[in-house]
This record gives sequence, C-alpha cells and structure tokens, in this order.
Amino acid sequence: MKRFLTLSLLAFAAVAVFGAIPAVAQSGIVMPSGDLSVDDAVRLTEAAATNYGPLGAGIIGGLALIGAGMGIGRIGSAAVESIARQPEMAGPIGTNMIIAAALVEGATLFAVVVGLLCLIL
Repeated sequence: MKRFLTLSLLAFAAVAVFGAIPAVAQSGIVMPSGDLSVDDAVRLTEAAATNYGPLGAGIIGGLALIGAGMGIGRIGSAAVESIARQPEMAGPIGTNMIIAAALVEGATLFAVVVGLLCLIL
C-alpha cells in the first residue's frame, strides 16, 4: 500500500510540474515581475487544463495495469498454494482462480478505457 501511495504522489507531482511547463510556453504569457492580471491567470489556467489529457491517460492506464498485474499475481500465487495443500481440490480452485482473474481483467479494461476517453476528450 505504501508503494502505491508513493507512486500515486509521484505521478501527481509529475502531472503538476510537467503539465504546467508546456502550458506556460504555449499560452504565450510572459510572466510579469508583479501580480498576474485576471485575464492572464484565466488564459494560463485554460492552457494548463488542455495539456493534462495525454499525461492523465497514461497515468490512469499505467496504474490500472500495475494494479491488475499485482492482483492477478496474488490470485495465482494463492491458487498454487491452495492446490499444493489440497491437490484433490485442484479443479474447483482453478475454476475460481480463472473467474477471479477475469473479473480483475474486466476492471482493468474499464480503467484503460476511461484513460483513453481522457485522451480523446
């Protein structure tokens, strides 16, 4: 859990830093030495908002795939341990493992589609 939270915080920091730099460059706003006017702040915010799509899609898809890999790995290792302890139950354990892995894959596919929608929209 700590690894996932650390990865999430690093991804959020990357979005905040690397998404804002191209936004400032594309907006054509020269940063004044004093305060920003309201119009400059609005243009900068709009420019920053338009650059998060591809990066957000990549982060969503990547985290979904990492989570699915960890989940299916745990399902598989628990199934192998269970079959090693009770070999006569290999059939039902294998069936339940396949069903659980399919549910994890379905949730992963949904998360990747949401990431692609962030990219398209």
